[in-house]
Amino acid sequence: MSEGVEWALHSCLNLAWIGPERAVTAARLAAYHDLPAAYLNKQLQALSRAGIVGSVSGPKGGFRLARPLDRISLMDVVTAIEGPEEAFRCTEIRQQGPGAGPAGAYTAGCAIAEAMAKAELAWRRELAARTLDDVRERAERQAPEAPDRIRRWFAGA
Repeated sequence: MSEGVEWALHSCLNLAWIGPERAVTAARLAAYHDLPAAYLNKQLQALSRAGIVGSVSGPKGGFRLARPLDRISLMDVVTAIEGPEEAFRCTEIRQQGPGAGPAGAYTAGCAIAEAMAKAELAWRRELAARTLDDVRERAERQAPEAPDRIRRWFAGA
């Protein structure tokens, strides 16, 4: 999984704490965590295509959340950034090279592919069951001052 997922998740939380009345540029969001703005902008565009954030054009333009945090799952963000493809792709290397058996020997599925598919399904279910609002609540319990600190920093632009 790319670092873009982490960046996108943090950006969504920051946008939530900033509030829906204010759009924030990718450059400003990137500056808060000292990230490359051009790369973060690509992540924000992917979130926009997925309907997670909306973009506002003009001199006061930028990004803001397109829906409430309780309607954005972690899986929504992962899929927006990484795409819907499975993380593990079996290429059936067991059937290649000097260790390959005869063509008819492979009637059962690859045990490694089956184990990886089962693990991925569990991972995807867990991400789909967790919302950004769940993460926000935990973050605010861990650092109650964070929302105000973030709002003040972005207000200072």
